[in-house]
Amino acid sequence: MALAIEKHPYLFTVEEYLTFERTADDRHEYLDGVIYAMAGESPNHERICTNLTRLISTQLLGSPCEVFSKDAKVRSGPEQAHNRQGLYSYPDLVIVCGEPRYMDQEQDVLINPRIIIEVLSPSTQAFDSLVKRERYRAWLPSLEDYVLVAQEKPHVEHWHRQEHGTWHATLLEGIEAILELASIACAVPLTEVYDHVQFP
Repeated sequence: MALAIEKHPYLFTVEEYLTFERTADDRHEYLDGVIYAMAGESPNHERICTNLTRLISTQLLGSPCEVFSKDAKVRSGPEQAHNRQGLYSYPDLVIVCGEPRYMDQEQDVLINPRIIIEVLSPSTQAFDSLVKRERYRAWLPSLEDYVLVAQEKPHVEHWHRQEHGTWHATLLEGIEAILELASIACAVPLTEVYDHVQFP
């Protein structure tokens, strides 16, 4: 998702952010006291997200796992709502296996994703690849896979948590590659991920 930074001298607490976000017309992400307004998406971004949702959710029919897309917030940080630390984000796709667990009774902030997928935009590529990746890995013990999907070419970066807790990256290049998500027993061909996508 593209982000437009809102410059403000005041740092918001998590509680203030959630109060604001739950009544806002547009979506915003939160990082350590700063609220970021989310910008619009390109047609290719929309196509890739739709394709991924269709491909993965179809394979998960009848399984204990389900796909959340676009409007599912994820917490990556401490539990205390009165502090100014943590990341609250809207990943493009979130896969949860078993009962979804939420931060509070509002049931709008997930805390137990198994897989997170982000479709990269030029304005957020570094943020998704570095900041989000490190926050997700540090604060989400349930997370097994973090996937970054480029939109200007068939390229996927797949991070998978190993048994001993370290992370291994696999780079997929070319339209014939297949993204293997062993943690949910899904195989996702890039030919279908990029269906109808127009490359530069």
